[in-house]
Amino acid sequence: MAEQRQERADAARNRRAILRAAEALLAEHGPDHVSVERVAAAAGVGKGTVFHRFGNRMGLMRALMEERANALHEAVASGPPPLGPGAPPETRLIAFLEAVVDLTTRNVGLMAANEHAIATQRHSTESRHTSPVYVFWHGHVAGLIAEARPELDAELLGHIVLGSLHTELVMGLLRRGEPERLAVCLRDLATRLLGPSPCPHAG
Repeated sequence: MAEQRQERADAARNRRAILRAAEALLAEHGPDHVSVERVAAAAGVGKGTVFHRFGNRMGLMRALMEERANALHEAVASGPPPLGPGAPPETRLIAFLEAVVDLTTRNVGLMAANEHAIATQRHSTESRHTSPVYVFWHGHVAGLIAEARPELDAELLGHIVLGSLHTELVMGLLRRGEPERLAVCLRDLATRLLGPSPCPHAG
């Protein structure tokens, strides 16, 4: 039993060391120069340890992103409104999109690394849309749309809203320090999307 506890403690320590090393390399070199080999060397572990723990480079980037997104996940699921339950759908959607902009702004390098890892991963059926973070975000956005406007195709619109954040144009805005411009546009989008249905024109 003591040996099992020690193994778990060692595994947790290695995981933290690997993630810290990946973050440091991203900050210093950018996503194009962060490989599993370099992360393993910086963390002081074998390359096999990184592969065993995270599967591949994309798995490592995904784990980093999930860690950063945990606080937002908890706020949406059980925090106070407007992010958490209890506010109208439109208000919650605006609060969520603003929180995503803030999260993305603070993690532009990581987002770019995650996108790069997905784009360069060979022979993989994984995509951004299968990651736990995206699945949760999409479920939340689609649920709010369905609640406010049940006549709309909430599932597809949820993908469209989130997909608009994964573009080079948006990443460029954030790199140039224009998150507020993006936030204003997303607030306007949410207000128009979840506002009252337009009345049909009188005949």
